[in-house]
Amino acid sequence: MKKFNYLFLMFAAITIAFTGCDDDEPTPDNGVTISGIPATATIEAGGTLGPVTATATAPDGLAQLVITKDGSSFATVPLSGTQATAPFEYTALPEDAGKNVVFTFTVTDVDGDQAVVTHVLTVGAEATTIRIESNITADQTWETGKTYILGGRIVVEAGNTLTIEPGVVVKGEVGTGANASALIIARGATINAEGNATSPIIFTTVADEIAPGQIASPNLDPDLSGLWGGLIVLGNAKGSFAGDVAEIQIEGIPPSDTNGLYGGNDDAESSGILKFISIRHGGANIGEGNEINGLTLGSVGSGTVIENVEVVANQDDGIEWFGGAVNVSNAIVWNAGDDALDTDQAWSGTLDNFIVITGGETDHALEIDGPEGSFNAGHTLRNGSVKGNDVSELGDFRDGARGTFENIYFFGFANPADTDGRGDFSLSGDKTLATFADGALKFMNLEITLAEGVALSTVFKAGTDASASSVAAGANTVGADKSSFAGWTWADVAGELADF
Repeated sequence: MKKFNYLFLMFAAITIAFTGCDDDEPTPDNGVTISGIPATATIEAGGTLGPVTATATAPDGLAQLVITKDGSSFATVPLSGTQATAPFEYTALPEDAGKNVVFTFTVTDVDGDQAVVTHVLTVGAEATTIRIESNITADQTWETGKTYILGGRIVVEAGNTLTIEPGVVVKGEVGTGANASALIIARGATINAEGNATSPIIFTTVADEIAPGQIASPNLDPDLSGLWGGLIVLGNAKGSFAGDVAEIQIEGIPPSDTNGLYGGNDDAESSGILKFISIRHGGANIGEGNEINGLTLGSVGSGTVIENVEVVANQDDGIEWFGGAVNVSNAIVWNAGDDALDTDQAWSGTLDNFIVITGGETDHALEIDGPEGSFNAGHTLRNGSVKGNDVSELGDFRDGARGTFENIYFFGFANPADTDGRGDFSLSGDKTLATFADGALKFMNLEITLAEGVALSTVFKAGTDASASSVAAGANTVGADKSSFAGWTWADVAGELADF
C-alpha cells in the first residue's frame, strides 16, 4: 500500500447525525423516501465531499440507514421517528484517486419498506507535484513518480525521518539570503534517500524541467549554478572547532536558525542513508561570500551510509566535510564553482573512489584544511581521478592539514608557469612535506599526465613530488573505477567520463 504522509491527504471522515421527529397522529403508509443526496459530485484527490444534508421519511416510523461504498458496508445508523436529517461528509482516501466511488444509501422503516439512492463520487487523479512549505515535524515519505518543491529552507527536525523513494525529483525554489531554499537534516533527524542505478534521486532547481525518469536536464546547461541552496546533513560526531567548543553553526544557514547547529561526541551516530543521488545547480548565496555547498556534511557519524553521489554545477564547493567520521564512496563532482572536494575541522572518515571534473570557475580540485581546535584527526582520500583545466589547481593543503591521499590520478591541468601558478599541488605556509603538520600529511601513489614540457617538481611542490610519478595519457595505474558512475549520473549520460 502506498504511504501518504501529507496533511492534505486525510483519512476518511463521515459525519452522520440524524435527528428524529415523532408524529402523535396515525399517518397512512405513503412509503419511505430519502432526499438531498446528489446523484454525482467531483472532488480532487484528498478532497472532501460535503457536508450534504440527507432527509429520510417513513410514515410508519424509521428503522435504520445503511450506507455502502463500492458494494461494501460503510456505515449503519439507527433511526427513529417519521423524519430524520443528516449531514454526510466524506474525505477521499489515497486509494480513491482517479476513480469513481459509488455510495448507496438505503433507508428502511419499521415494516421493512425501503428507499434507495445512489451517489457517484468522482475523485481526481493523485497530485504528482507537491510543494513543501514548512519544516518536517513527523515522519514523512516522498514517493516514486512525484516531484517535491522546496518552498524555502526546509528542515527535517530532530526525532523525525524523511524517506525519499527511488526516482523522486526534489526542486528548490529560487532565492537568496534568508529566502534561499535548502533541505537540512538537523542533528537527531534522519534521511533515508535510497535511489538506485536506474532511478536516482535528483535534487535540482525549479527552473529545471526535468521529470521523474529523466537523467539529463532537458533545458539547463550543466554549468549553471546558484539557483537554489543544497543538501545539508548535520550530526553529533566530533569536530575540531576554534576554542574547543562542542558545537557551532554550519556555514550557509543564518545563525538565527538553531537547526543549523552541529557537533558532539557520537562518532558512530547515523543520520540515515544517501544512495544514488544527484545534486545540481545549487550554491545560492545567503550573504557576501557565504554560499551553500552541494552536499554539506557537518559532524556526520560513521553510522551514516553515503554511496553514489553526484554534484553538478554548484556555485560553492561540491562536497564539504566539517568534522565528523562519515565514510563516502563513489562520489563525482562536476563544474564546482569553488572547490570540488573540501575538508575541514578534522573530518576522520574516508572517501573512496571519486571523480572530479573541474569547470571554468573551479578553484581547487582538493582543498584540505586543518583542525581549528585541539582535537586532531586525519581523513583518507583514495582511488580518485581528477580532470583539470587552465584555471584550477590540483590541490591546496592548508596549514595544519592532516590525512592520507593515495592512488589518485591527475590529468588535463595547465602549466603553472603559464597560468599564474594555477595547476599545481601546493602546501600552504611555505613548509616542506617533512615539516608539514608534524608528518600527519601523507601522499602515496600519485600519478599525473603533465602538460608538455612541465617538470614533475613544478607541479608537485614542497617535496610532494617524491610520492608522484608522470605517466602518459591513459597509461595511469591508479585512479577511480568509472563503472560505478555509469548510467545514473548526468556526467556519464553527457559523455564527460569518456576520458577517464
